[in-house]
Amino acid sequence: MEFCLYAWGANSYGQLGRGDAEDLSDPRRLGPGAMPSVPLRVLRGGGGHTVAITEDGEVWSCGQNHRGQLGLGHTSDVSTLHPGPALKQRVVNVSCGWDFTLFLTDCGQVLTCGSNAFGQLGVAKTSTHSAEPVRVESLGEPVVSVAAGLRHALAVTDSGCVYQWGLGLLTHARRAVGPNSVPLHFNSQVPVRVPGFDHVTARTVAAGSAHCVCLTGGGDVFLWGSNKYGQLTTNDCFSTYPALLNRSLLDGEAATHVWSGWTHLVAKTESGKVFTWGRGNYGQLGRTEPTNHSAVLQSDDSPVVEDVKEVSFPGKVDALYGAEQIACGSEHNLAVVGNCLFCWGWNEHGMCGDGSLTDLPRPQPVSALRPVVIGCGAGHSLALCAVER
Repeated sequence: MEFCLYAWGANSYGQLGRGDAEDLSDPRRLGPGAMPSVPLRVLRGGGGHTVAITEDGEVWSCGQNHRGQLGLGHTSDVSTLHPGPALKQRVVNVSCGWDFTLFLTDCGQVLTCGSNAFGQLGVAKTSTHSAEPVRVESLGEPVVSVAAGLRHALAVTDSGCVYQWGLGLLTHARRAVGPNSVPLHFNSQVPVRVPGFDHVTARTVAAGSAHCVCLTGGGDVFLWGSNKYGQLTTNDCFSTYPALLNRSLLDGEAATHVWSGWTHLVAKTESGKVFTWGRGNYGQLGRTEPTNHSAVLQSDDSPVVEDVKEVSFPGKVDALYGAEQIACGSEHNLAVVGNCLFCWGWNEHGMCGDGSLTDLPRPQPVSALRPVVIGCGAGHSLALCAVER
């Protein structure tokens, strides 16, 4: 058995790792020598870049690099996978924002690189960007989970504390609180503890373009930030503090995994059910029945777009029952169900892999690939697949 990397979708910056800049609407195998010889364990993508982590903790990356988001020590785009600088610790996970990257090491340290225009690197805004991975010093204890939003970041420490940094949600928060003070976790360029988790133990985090998600060890889901597309399942336009998702919306079950696109969310429960909610106009929810349980609301007569939102409740996607893996791009998704690869949602750049540029409203099988590891960028898709020799 050997493993081959397939990539498809948007490729303007070489993020597919094929050495060119042409979009692909169906999965194409990278050529010999185009991927590390050591098997890959993690695949992630950002706005225009790709990061892969090998089984032995090495970092490989390609694509857009104008802010140093590849962590290669320079700011030139790279159209094939390149190894990153040797780090003193093994990297075990990675999360990609629009133009920055978070690395989590086996010792629980967080390293960041890329744009720091919004303080999203967590090291204070001493520079506009960093092409070298820099350590986030102020977290204080080992970290077990990290998540990069569009221009903000989250982390969970070993003791179950949640931290947030970056100013990407600050404008939204200011408009929501009016004359009152904005909570510090929306207005800090270094990690600040998010209140509201004193009586639970956080375990993993996920992030959208302007919202935040946390899953606890007990299977509860907490949501805060923007609710423009019903991401929070409430009537509020914005929530400054974490709000508990009513477990009845997940058929009364505990959640075991959560994932987030820019404006939609996916959760898997203890029995294997998969629920989606939030924005669905590109088919990213994978279900065609109505998801909005009230009319579109307008908080005032202002034409400002952020004041418009919808109320969306989680709904089951039966085709994804028992999914072993799920990955969310900006508005499209991949899933592994029974050794088959499925994709659905936004397809403008061919990232759904069906050979077309038409959005897919329901999960559809992608070719005959046997996926082992999957990953999404904003508009591209990745799959490490097993291939019989």
